[in-house]
Amino acid sequence: MKEAVSVVGLGKAGLPLAVVIADAGHFVLGVDVSQKVVDMINRGECPVKGEPGLPEMVKKHHGKNLHASSDPVDSSRKTTTHIVIVPLYIDDKYQPDFAIIDSAMAGVGKGLKRGDLVVVETTMPVGTTSNRLRGILERESGLKAGSDFYLAYSPERIMTGFSISRFKEFPKIVGGVSKESTERAFKFYSTFCKRVSKVDNTETAEMTKIAEGVYRDVNIAIANELLKVCEEYGIDFWKMREAANHEYCNILEAGCGVGGHCIPVYPQFIIQDFKKKGRVVPLASAAREVNDGMAEYYFKKVTAALEAKGKTLSGAKVAVVGLAFREGVDETFYTRAKPLVRMLKEGGAVVYGIDPMISDARIKDEFCIIPDSGRDFKGFDCVLVVHKNVEYRNRLLAVKNLVPVVSCKSLQE
Repeated sequence: MKEAVSVVGLGKAGLPLAVVIADAGHFVLGVDVSQKVVDMINRGECPVKGEPGLPEMVKKHHGKNLHASSDPVDSSRKTTTHIVIVPLYIDDKYQPDFAIIDSAMAGVGKGLKRGDLVVVETTMPVGTTSNRLRGILERESGLKAGSDFYLAYSPERIMTGFSISRFKEFPKIVGGVSKESTERAFKFYSTFCKRVSKVDNTETAEMTKIAEGVYRDVNIAIANELLKVCEEYGIDFWKMREAANHEYCNILEAGCGVGGHCIPVYPQFIIQDFKKKGRVVPLASAAREVNDGMAEYYFKKVTAALEAKGKTLSGAKVAVVGLAFREGVDETFYTRAKPLVRMLKEGGAVVYGIDPMISDARIKDEFCIIPDSGRDFKGFDCVLVVHKNVEYRNRLLAVKNLVPVVSCKSLQE
């Protein structure tokens, strides 16, 4: 059965979700606070870059079963299934800021009707759906979750650059505040997701996503720690890793830590919650410290490389290759290049930024460093490779005997 669906939040996660639902034949009314985003979608233009297949799907469905609006209340009134997928940020003390999602839920609640389904996809601390958002919906609507309307949580599991395919390849998790809510969400998601799995409640579903982030963070931390151990012994980490990996061992790539909206943030939800209770999550906390500490580790490697050439950091021309949080994307949220750039500048270095995905204007404004094309690395005193850019590999290999190259990633094929 086809449904009328509102998707609140049309960013890098919400818009791919909206078009996949529309592609399954449902009527989708997307909601976003940006009028520019709304207008672009209604013209058939895609406001999200770097997602294969997304522009084509927006163009295919706009004006038919995909429309956009900036009015969450009106959109809620016109639809019966509501998916909220807006950002949840943390502050400098790792505390979540619920302002955006509280506002989104209030808008949905004002237009909520008996029999409607509300699903939250934003990654949040355990208990948020049942203890916080449920209350907002009930207050604004005058209805009761689990009896008058259905409420569930289903964590988004996309990856920037692969959002469309993830709905076909990855299992979708759903958990409701009641058995009926879970069943209703399961039935809906099964219309456009290849695999849907039910869990007992919203808390389990919320924890599922956090656990995935912790798992990834810890495994990256193991790789980073093994890299430092190998370098202490004079062992090539990358060759060791290749020899060590097999069916029962998968050492991930080491690097400068972890960036992006997900992995650096989600472990903090349980770390900080336990801290409030006077308890600790030792492994998750240690992983965060190891990964965040890699920026300082590579900063020291740059200073050591310069000293080996008889130079000091002060006044040195240092190129930083890779400014986004990973190669192939234009996002800089939590990128580990930022603390590296800060430490280099504080040490007196003249820092140049190189990233094919980041414009010169952004390099100047956001990083406050000098943009460079990376065509000739011979003019630098040191080159720091934050992530592997295939475009620059051969040039770096050609000059590494002339210019110190400190790489956070293997430059080999």
